[in-house]
This record gives sequence, structure tokens and C-alpha cells, in this order.
Amino acid sequence: MNVPELLAGKRVCVCAGSGGVGKTTTSAVIALGMAAQGLKVAVITIDPAKRLAAALGLEQLSNDLAQVPAERFAAAGLEVKGELWASMLDPKRTFDELIDAAAPTPERAGAIKENLVYQQISGAVAGSQEFTAVSKLYELFGDDRFDLIVLDTPPSRHALDFLEAPRRLNAFLEGRALQAFLKPTGVGLRMVGLGVAPLVGALKRITGVDLISDLTHFFGLLGPMTDTFSARARAVEVLLRSEATAFLLVTSAQDGPIAEASWFRDALEREGMAFCGAVVNRFHHDLSGGADRASVEAALAAALADPELAARVAENFADYGVLAARDEANLARLEADLRSQPVLPVPQFDSDIHDVVGLLRVHRFLFGSDSEREALIAGLLS
Repeated sequence: MNVPELLAGKRVCVCAGSGGVGKTTTSAVIALGMAAQGLKVAVITIDPAKRLAAALGLEQLSNDLAQVPAERFAAAGLEVKGELWASMLDPKRTFDELIDAAAPTPERAGAIKENLVYQQISGAVAGSQEFTAVSKLYELFGDDRFDLIVLDTPPSRHALDFLEAPRRLNAFLEGRALQAFLKPTGVGLRMVGLGVAPLVGALKRITGVDLISDLTHFFGLLGPMTDTFSARARAVEVLLRSEATAFLLVTSAQDGPIAEASWFRDALEREGMAFCGAVVNRFHHDLSGGADRASVEAALAAALADPELAARVAENFADYGVLAARDEANLARLEADLRSQPVLPVPQFDSDIHDVVGLLRVHRFLFGSDSEREALIAGLLS
């Protein structure tokens, strides 16, 4: 089993998992590999460290999709028969574009974007990333240019935040609190109540900000546009549950991420979302070949003619064996939890993945056949 088989018939691949497990790298490799097979692929990331741009050999990425020149990969030995496009999502700009698209006139859009409440909401990256990510995904899904869209999900504290973002937005848009602000001027203030009104008045005197007035004005500008946003949120929920979308879990072989991957797999099932498999990054394969520390140290001492160095290397070898045993146990645990659904381990390499050459090393494990991966692992042993 490999990535092309996992994504057969899919138009959306959502790479999900806890932070720091290699989601951005995995997303880039999947997008690159599918483009190499002849597809037109768009990959979207929210990566403030800009690792995707660096790995693809680009100086930077923006909110606008940019095509990655195929020549960058040909020089490294990979022919890209299709097209690879990439962007790094800017939540503030994505919010602005949503307003521009939903507003009845450019003047209304401009007034909303100048409102202080909107500026605070749209500029707050925390809490806006999840919805803007799926909103961008929905926008690209309607673009017939692309055969596949790969989404690198935001670095959330909890993976479920991403799945619940459309529902939370819809609950807010259709909730009583918002509807009170959409009523004629003055209702919002009365809704606050006599106990809170003095505090609001004091805030205005100290800061010059009329909180209730600004909120009422902001929601008044939105008006019927909330119906547009609500419809978008519902459409996004439908997309995430459609047969065209597949969720690929990305994890490392450590205890915590493995436990979260198992939990998230169950959450996807409860939500009615399609799970296609898991990628386990930084996996320590057993390289001992059955040798124990004593025999390794003896062989090294004879070869190196330096008993102290041989002892240190043998100790390092033993430490690696502990990691390999842990990873093997965690992999078996994950495979059992996933009930025989595909799991693709990617080894711990001797250097970080930060460029095209590194991406191609990972590519061989995610896109190779079972026999090709076995040969690669055998190469690690030799």
C-alpha cells in the first residue's frame, strides 16, 4: 500500500495530527508525488516557520497559489509530469477575501474592514486559522483546475478543533447573542443588562472605545451577509464528510502522538469522515540484525583499535535499540487501534528534511511499493 493507492478517487487530502510530527513535510511530499504522476495539485499550509517554502526551494509563499517550477525537482532526479501549486495561508487576508466575496457592494466590504471589531477578529490568528483553512479548502475545491488539494492542518492544541471549526462558526452566526445585535440599534445595549453597563461606560471613558456601539455597528454592517457565511460553514461541513475527501493521520512513533492518532481516528469515525490511513514519521527501524551490545562492542574494538571509542559507539547502538523497540511496540499498538487500516512508517533520517533532496527521501517511502520499501529498509541495515 502507498499514497497513490490511499488517495485513489479523492480530490481532497487533509493531513491531520498533533503538532511537531511532520505534517508540513508529509503534505509537501504527497503533493509533490501526486504531481509527479501527472496530476494538477495544490498544497496549502499554515506554517509560520515557512518550512514548506524552503523544502520546495522557494524563497517564500503567500496566500495566492504559486506554481512550483518542475525544474527544481528534475535536477534532483524526479520528473514532475503534472503541476504543483503551493500557498501559505494568511488568515487575515482570507477573512478579507471572504468579506469581499460576500458583501453586496465594495463600499459595504470597505466599511466592514475598517470597523475596529472586524480588525480585531480578523487579525486574531488563534481561533481563525481553522475556519479560514477549511474555507480556503472549499474555495479551491470549486476550482476545476486542480485534480487534488492537499491541506496541511493548523497547529492546533487539539486536532478536533479543525473538525469543529465550521460547526462553531455556524452556531455563533445562528445564535441568540448575534441575532440580538442584528436588531435595531439599542437592543444590544439593553441585552447587556444594567449590571454590566457601568463597566462598559467606564471602558469608553478610559479607552475611547464604545464596545457595544462598535459591536452593534459591526453586526449591522454584516446584516444578511451572515446567511452567506452560515451557508459556507454548512457547505464546508458537507465537504469534509464527502466521498471526495480523505483524512490522512500524521504522527511520530512516540507515545503521546500515537495515543492522539488513535483517538483522532475514532473521532473521525464518529463524525462520519473518511479515514484513509496513517503516516508514522521518524520511525526507528531495528538495525541490530540480532546482535547484542557486547558483540557489537567486541567487533568495533577489533576494527577501531580504540576500546574507549568502541564502548561509546556500542552504548549509542544500545540506546538506539531501546528507541527501536519502543517504536515497534507503538506501531503495533497503532495498527491494532486502526483495525488493519494502512500505516506507512517513514524512518528517522540522519538529517532534518529541509530541501528538495530531503523531500525525495521521504517520497521513496510514501510512494514506493511494499517491496521497494523493504529494499530501502534493507539498505539502512547494510
